[in-house]
Amino acid sequence: MVPVELLLPADSPRIGGEISSHVQTLTETAGILPPITVHRSTMRIIDGMHRVRSAILRGEHTIRVNFFDGTEQDAFVLGVRLNVGHGLPLTLAERRSAAARIVVSHPQWSDRAIASATGLSPKTVGEVRKRTVDAAHQPLVRVGRDGRARPLNSERGRRLAAEYLSANPEGSLREVAKFAGISPETVRDVREKLRRGQDPVLVRHKFPAAGKSAPRETRQEAGEATGRKVRKTRNGPPGTLHHLPPKAGRQALAILRKDPSLRFTEAGRFMLRLLDAQSLYANRHEQLIDTLPEHALTALSEAARECAATWSELAGRLEERSRRVSPAPR
Repeated sequence: MVPVELLLPADSPRIGGEISSHVQTLTETAGILPPITVHRSTMRIIDGMHRVRSAILRGEHTIRVNFFDGTEQDAFVLGVRLNVGHGLPLTLAERRSAAARIVVSHPQWSDRAIASATGLSPKTVGEVRKRTVDAAHQPLVRVGRDGRARPLNSERGRRLAAEYLSANPEGSLREVAKFAGISPETVRDVREKLRRGQDPVLVRHKFPAAGKSAPRETRQEAGEATGRKVRKTRNGPPGTLHHLPPKAGRQALAILRKDPSLRFTEAGRFMLRLLDAQSLYANRHEQLIDTLPEHALTALSEAARECAATWSELAGRLEERSRRVSPAPR
């Protein structure tokens, strides 16, 4: 039993405060009421304001209490949880308001975890989160109702796992999973996709669902870069291009940057870095030439010609190998 005078008012999720009719009902109720819940460190009431008012009206100076040890933010969540299933449950507006407060105080909680505390659907909590918190300030990992942490977007975890496996092919599933923040089973899937030369990110994260067309910009870029329509292939997801013409230009380079067989191999990454340097020049060549010091122009010209000869030789050797590995037309 705790003296009523030691208790502080609740940090209540109720928008309108106490309801006098409910206090009167409790006052006239025969028998002993359930104990209230109080935050031990602040002595603030978490759940039971109506019972406290009822006790005061009945002239009682003490009341039965269950203490809660935790943060003030967790105390508020407990108050919401208790009032959702209470004899006088929270209204929809009060539950939405509580959810908006919890997504700020507990941003690491999943929509389902907050939904279970507020009595809302996960979809509604997701909508509240979008209106309340900037997506850029949301954590990359959320904790579900089961206490397990899961990445908000598995793409980043899959990319990290792919990079780790490229550098450490013999890494164990658990070792890679711990590094990338994903499950061992997801690591297994990433490893298998890399083995098949596919992008380790799930297809649904990168491409339209079945029956839906790709964005017009994507189709147009692919068509201009290759001179033909993008088609599904047996060896990769929709949109994968395996044979690129040698002079496809910058749009072809944009497609090559997404090719997993280049991105996740040492030789492929090295080649893409070289091509990226050329792409930077193509975007800024006028500004670059006009601002270079005059005394270095001749030497730079000679160096550029030597580089051009090297690139020309590389292009020729790539074409030669392409002809060797490509089947002859019938």
